Amino acid sequence: MDPIDRVRVRARDGDSEVEREDVLAVEEPLEIRIRAEGAGPISSFVTTMRTPGDDEELSAGLLFAEGVLENAGELRSLERPADPRIDAELKANILIATLAPEAYGRAVKLQRGTVIGSACGVCGKTSIENVIPSDKPPLADPIRVTPELLYGLPERLRERQSLFARTGGLHAAGLFSSGGELLEIREDIGRHNATDKLVGARLLRGQIPLSGSILAVSGRTGFEIVQKAFVAGIPIVASVSAPSSLAVALAEAGGVTLVGFLRGRRFNVYANAQRVCG
Repeated sequence: MDPIDRVRVRARDGDSEVEREDVLAVEEPLEIRIRAEGAGPISSFVTTMRTPGDDEELSAGLLFAEGVLENAGELRSLERPADPRIDAELKANILIATLAPEAYGRAVKLQRGTVIGSACGVCGKTSIENVIPSDKPPLADPIRVTPELLYGLPERLRERQSLFARTGGLHAAGLFSSGGELLEIREDIGRHNATDKLVGARLLRGQIPLSGSILAVSGRTGFEIVQKAFVAGIPIVASVSAPSSLAVALAEAGGVTLVGFLRGRRFNVYANAQRVCG
């Protein structure tokens, strides 16, 4: 499924008006269904609005962030429906996750059966207690970065946003090394989806936790981005815009360094500033 769509628009610039083609980011539902390994019924876990592409990574990342998966081994498979009676277009918007028994048990307890909008990640979780389990200590990652390294992240992220360059309507999440190297980037109409795709890609390769790394996101930082970083073991989150109050509270509780308004040669550190030095 193509992540972009083309439409005809009437474009006005001052006193002139022309008809031309415009390119839009596609937003489609992805339903994630679950079943236990071996036998048993298939049921709907959640439906999320996303930009098509990297659906397997998105599903793996979302299930990991939600606490269904503790490691990649608990995800036995991700498949499209095999039933020939299901329309091909509908199949493209469904993934069935076959889970290990322990993961399936957690999924059943967390099952929503609702739709997550492209602007919402962990909707329904509204307190620190709901997003940081009591048995998880704050991140104690010893990573240290300089202001100079942070200054360069937004431009490096923007240079690799191929879909944003075409549509102007997608968010990006980039994973950087402690030395500022861009290791991975994903784009989506939702910030949380881009982050899930990125974390899911690393999870499927067995590269979690993401210690000693930096997550840079376009747009603002809601608490769901910090929560996903915390679960993945990412110690620093940086954004070009503002964080929410709950994002700051979660970052403080979870040991995540939270950087906002990273533009040009300025930024604010809202939590755990000890990792930014020099």
